[in-house]
Amino acid sequence: MYQLLALINGIILSVMISVNGNLSVQYSAFTAAAIIHAVGSLFALLLCASQKNRKPVWTHRPKWIYLGGAIGVFTTVFQNLAFTYISITSVIALGLLGQTVTSLVIDSSGLFGMEKRPLPRYAFIGLGLSVFGIFVMLDTSVTTAALGAAISFASGISMVLSRTANARLAEKTGALQGSLVNHLVGLPITVILAFAVAAASGTSAAASAGGSFRPWIYFGGALGVVVVMLLNITVPKIPGFQLTLLVFVGQVFTGILLDTVAGSYQTGATLWGGMIIAAGIAVNMILERVVAVSKKTPHSS
Repeated sequence: MYQLLALINGIILSVMISVNGNLSVQYSAFTAAAIIHAVGSLFALLLCASQKNRKPVWTHRPKWIYLGGAIGVFTTVFQNLAFTYISITSVIALGLLGQTVTSLVIDSSGLFGMEKRPLPRYAFIGLGLSVFGIFVMLDTSVTTAALGAAISFASGISMVLSRTANARLAEKTGALQGSLVNHLVGLPITVILAFAVAAASGTSAAASAGGSFRPWIYFGGALGVVVVMLLNITVPKIPGFQLTLLVFVGQVFTGILLDTVAGSYQTGATLWGGMIIAAGIAVNMILERVVAVSKKTPHSS
């Protein structure tokens, strides 16, 4: 069930990225981030208002569990910066590599109070395929832009740290209220960044590209609430490494579908890398099932 939720989260995430991308074209990337957090905060507040038996939100310890929203803003900033140095495909691949490495470290050591889940030996086959799939997605841009590669890798690290902090908070507040806190914490940071960047560039933070009004581009924040809420549910239940790859697979193939519908899809490294990573996940899940069955089967003496 939780594996399916992770895949669904990847699907929603892909749609959200497409919606938010259109908002970023309408405004600047930083103004769009502020709008996304404002819409997400309002949507989560409305959902929480209809929720019965709400738990206390701001009184829990350790206090670092409230930093998920702030760390998430840095993920966006890192990705925006990386796009100026290397290709989008390489940003995605190196971000995924950063997520994979960070997830494995947290899984194996039980950092941040997460359940300790050492990687079993049979999982190294799937891990090898997944890492190979990531490198298939890379192109030559990473060899000439070490800074962009490092920033992309850092975006993957910050993404895992953000979802881990959010999940720890959600254990105390519930998945929905945890998503609300994520957006409320990130909102003032994105607003400050939007005005700071606008002031530095001599433009208005509210400057728009014009054109016809498209109300659907403002709903990315609502989708973000659902994404964070699903992560709050799945992070404590399945290994971070598996979660990272399942979300990625759902995201990649939904992205390919959306591009195909829009008539902008071209077969390339993202497809082949995604297929190899999906194969790695499938191998791991099959081996996991085989091992589980063999443990339940009584051995004759």
